[in-house]
Amino acid sequence: MVNARIRLVTMNRHCESKSMISEKPYFYIKIFQMITFQQVCLRYGERNLFDTISFQINALDRVGLVGKNGAGKSTILKVIVGHTEVDSGQVIVPRDITLGYLPQELVYTDSQDVLSETLKAFTDLRKLEAEINDLNNQLAECTNYELPDYLELAQRIAEKSERLHILNAASAEANAVKTLTGLGFRNSDLARQTSEFSGGWRMRIELAKILLCAPDIFLLDEPTNHLDIESIQWLENFLAQYHGAVLLISHDRTFLDKVISRTLEITIGKIHDYAVSYSKYVILRKERHEQQLAAFRNQQKQIEDTKEFIERFRYKATKAIQVQSRIKYLEKLEIIEIEEDDLSAIHLKFPPAPRSGTVVIKTVNLSKKYGDLEVLNKIELVVERGEKIAFVGRNGEGKTTLSRIIIGELDYTGECKLGHNVGIGYYAQNQDELLDPDATAFETIDRAAVGEIRTKMRDILGAFLFSGDDIDKKVKVLSGGEKSRLALARLLLEPYNLLVLDEPTNHLDMRSKDILKLALLQFDGTLIVVSHDREFLDGLTNKIYEFRNKKIHEYRGNIFDFLKKKKLDSLHELNFKERDNIKKEVLAEVSNQKMIYLERKEADREIRKIRTQIDRIEKEIESIELKIAQMNSDLNRGLTPENPDFFKEYDLLKIRIDELMKHWEVLQNELEILKGKRNSVI
Repeated sequence: MVNARIRLVTMNRHCESKSMISEKPYFYIKIFQMITFQQVCLRYGERNLFDTISFQINALDRVGLVGKNGAGKSTILKVIVGHTEVDSGQVIVPRDITLGYLPQELVYTDSQDVLSETLKAFTDLRKLEAEINDLNNQLAECTNYELPDYLELAQRIAEKSERLHILNAASAEANAVKTLTGLGFRNSDLARQTSEFSGGWRMRIELAKILLCAPDIFLLDEPTNHLDIESIQWLENFLAQYHGAVLLISHDRTFLDKVISRTLEITIGKIHDYAVSYSKYVILRKERHEQQLAAFRNQQKQIEDTKEFIERFRYKATKAIQVQSRIKYLEKLEIIEIEEDDLSAIHLKFPPAPRSGTVVIKTVNLSKKYGDLEVLNKIELVVERGEKIAFVGRNGEGKTTLSRIIIGELDYTGECKLGHNVGIGYYAQNQDELLDPDATAFETIDRAAVGEIRTKMRDILGAFLFSGDDIDKKVKVLSGGEKSRLALARLLLEPYNLLVLDEPTNHLDMRSKDILKLALLQFDGTLIVVSHDREFLDGLTNKIYEFRNKKIHEYRGNIFDFLKKKKLDSLHELNFKERDNIKKEVLAEVSNQKMIYLERKEADREIRKIRTQIDRIEKEIESIELKIAQMNSDLNRGLTPENPDFFKEYDLLKIRIDELMKHWEVLQNELEILKGKRNSVI
C-alpha cells in the first residue's frame, strides 16, 4: 500500500517542500489553502470507494458531504485526520492547520466530572507551554544573535506564543466554565460525573472541547445525532458565526440548509462539487441525473447496436475491417455509470392497524423521579386514536422517560392507562445495540416473524435496502444506519396500532428517512415520535408536546407551526435568554481572538519582509562604503587610478549610497508604523 498522506513539515519562507505548496508566503497558504485531495484512490476489497477524487477545502468554506450510506463520507474525514490511509494520490494537510474532529460514534470511557473532562481541551495548550519554555532555554544558550539558528528559534517562539495567546492560557478554566454554561450546563452540573449524562449532553461536552480549541476547521460527522432541536439550532448559529472552515456530514436537511453554502456529493467513487446550498444541490443533482440517464441510455443503445453489427458480420471477409474497428471502439469506450435511485422501486407499508379504543393513552398526575431528581411532575396527557404526536424539548427533560413509561418499562407515581385493544410497537434510541451481533440480517427478522408475515421477510428487508448478499451480513459488521434500518424492519412483523418511536432517524440517510416517513404517513394507527429532525417531523405530526420544566405543553399543528408560534429564531431562547447572552459573548470572544491572531500574523509577515529588505540595503551600503573608503585611501596615498572611469565610478557609488540611504529611511518609517499597528492589536 502506498502511504499517500502528506504533512507539510514547514509552512514559512524556509519551506523544504516547495513542490507541494505555492511560493506564496505562510499567511496566504494558511488562509486560502487548507486541505487538498489530489487524484486520491482507495479500495475496499473489490470496490473502488474513491476513484481518483480531487477537491480542496479553503478557509471559511461551509461544506456539506452528501451521498448514500457507505459512499465514503465518514472515510474522507478519517483520511484527513490520519485515521485511514489511501492507496494512491495525495492528501495535503498543512502541519499548522488545527482540526476539530467530531466522529459519528463516540466511545465514552471517561469517568470524571464534566469540568475536568472539558479541560482536556487544553492538553495541547500545556504541551505548547512546555515547548515554548524549551525553546526559550535554547534561545538563552545562543550567543551570536546573527546566526540563522537564533533567528529561527525566535520565529518559532513568536508563532507558538501567538497560538498560546489565541487559546487564552491564562483563563483556561474560566473559559471552560463560561463555554459549558453557554451550552446549557448549570453550575451544579460541572461537578457531576459525565457518565450521569445522556448521549446528547455528552456530545455537548465534546463540542465544548472543540470550541475551546478554536480549530481552523471543524470536521463534523453527524453532529446532530442525539442532540435536541434546541441544541441543533444553537449549533447552527454557532457555525454561522465561526471564523473558520466547516466540513460536515448530516442527514438533517434543515440543518444543512442553515449551515452550508457548498455541497460535495460522493457517488460511485466520484466527487461532484456544487457551489450551492443543499436544497439547490437537490435541484441541480436531479437535472444532472436526468442528463446522465439520457446519456447512459443512448450509450447502451449504441453498444447494443455495435455488438449486433459485430455478431452479424463477424465472419464476413468483406466486413472484417469494420468489425475490428467496432471491437476496438468497444474496448476503448468509457462506460457511463449512474447511481440507481433507491426510491424508484420501494413501496413500504405498515400492516393494517387493528382498531383500538377512542382513547389510546391517558395519564393522571403522572410523576417520575430518579432518586432525588424529579423529571416529570403531575403530567396530564390524553392521546386519541389516529393522532400523530411529536415529543420535543431539551435532552433530559423527560421525553424518553415518558415513552418508556407508556410502554411499561419504568415505574412511576400517578396513573397511566392504555385504551382498549392497544398493541404497542416500540423503537428505542439504542434499539440497534439490542440486536444480536452474531445474527445475520435475515436471521434477525426470521427469529421475530411468525405466521403469514414470514412469506414477506425478503420483501421487508428489500424495502429497507437489504438485498442480495446484504441479508447474510452479520449485525456486528453493519453500519449504524444499517442497524437502525434492520431494527425498524422488525416493527413491520406485527400489526401494531400504537407506534412509539424514540429518535428513529438517527443514522438513517436521506432516502431511508423518506421511505420511513412515507410509510408512517400511510400508517392508520396512532403515532408518538421523539425526534430532533424538523424536516422529518414536518407534515408527519399534527400535535406537538413540548417538555419543559418537568411539565408538558401542547401545541396544535406541525413542527414549523410550533416554531412560528413561539416567534423565535431558535429554540434555545425558550428558557435561557440570559444564558444566550453568555453564549454570544463566548462566540464573540473566540471569533475576536481568531481575527486578532490572523491580523498579528499578517503584521508579523510584513515586518519580516521589511526587515529583510533593510538587511539587504544595509549590506549593500556597507559594501559600497568599503569600496569608497578604498578609493579614498588610494587617492590619499597619491596612487594614480589605472581605471579611466575611476572618478565616474566614484561619483556613481556616491549617488547610489544616497539613494540607498533614502530608501533605508523610508523602510525604517514603515517598520515603525507596522510595529505600532501590531502592538495596537490586543
